[in-house]
Amino acid sequence: MSDSLLMVGKIVNTHGIRGELKILPHTDFPEVRFAPKSKLKVVNPDSGVITDVTVASARPVKQMYVVRFDGYDNINLVEKYKGCELKVTKEESVELPDNEYYFYEIIGCQVVSDEGEELGVIEEILRPGANDVWVVKMPSSKQLLLPVIDDVVLDVDVKSKLVKVHLLEGLL
Repeated sequence: MSDSLLMVGKIVNTHGIRGELKILPHTDFPEVRFAPKSKLKVVNPDSGVITDVTVASARPVKQMYVVRFDGYDNINLVEKYKGCELKVTKEESVELPDNEYYFYEIIGCQVVSDEGEELGVIEEILRPGANDVWVVKMPSSKQLLLPVIDDVVLDVDVKSKLVKVHLLEGLL
């Protein structure tokens, strides 16, 4: 079940005594995920226990969100959730514009050069700053770091798990 869940935040601490929690968002859509009446799953990473909750209120505070769940109006009721992850099902994911993808759609894709050479499989996505970098595990057990820019990534087909790229000089 947890493989079909997408992480949208991590509970880092309690806030006050009225059951509010500090959430570090792991989503590009915190205003959607933490809107009142939103359904979330609290997943304990240690035990795997999943608790369904509904957002009662939320507000941004610095780099975090302060969220209160329906039925949890006391610090004693929410303290056990510190360190837990907030997740949603893949079916509840927000529709993305063209040429934008979720990480789970990209990881595992086969990478092929525009000359037909099979380069390997994307195993990780790095976010160093200006653009993402896809880490490709090559058959030679080396890694290829592909910058996600228009000059390099030519075509992404998430349905057939295939990415076509143009290798700029010096990438290999």
